[in-house]
Amino acid sequence: MTSGNGTSDVTKVDQSINDQLVPSEIRLSHSRDLLTVTFAENTYELSAEYLRVYSPSAEVQGHSEAERKLQFGKKMVLITDVEPVGNYAVRIQFSDGHKTGFYSWVYLHKLGSEHGELWPTYLAELEEAGQSR
Repeated sequence: MTSGNGTSDVTKVDQSINDQLVPSEIRLSHSRDLLTVTFAENTYELSAEYLRVYSPSAEVQGHSEAERKLQFGKKMVLITDVEPVGNYAVRIQFSDGHKTGFYSWVYLHKLGSEHGELWPTYLAELEEAGQSR
């Protein structure tokens, strides 16, 4: 985009992209095991277990791929709270005490749109490590 003075207006382009990734609804199921996130183009149902094992926190992800810690035994974890963080994320608290991950709109969209690749990858990592859900 170019403004009237011939300079590029990156802010407007970035804001437009960001606006598309702001969920219109985030709903926690009564059973607390499913978070439904609706974006303009899609609705994603994300299990508490999936959200927990892919927490964006440094405790889970580390500071590099080599530091990432495989999460296991989370099949029965529930979501105990969902709190807004500014206008860009939510903090999800889980029944196992984990509460340090800030799930940005972009990250929630990624978890939803890439579920078909991420979940089987996680299950394969569990099997390789000899662990269970």
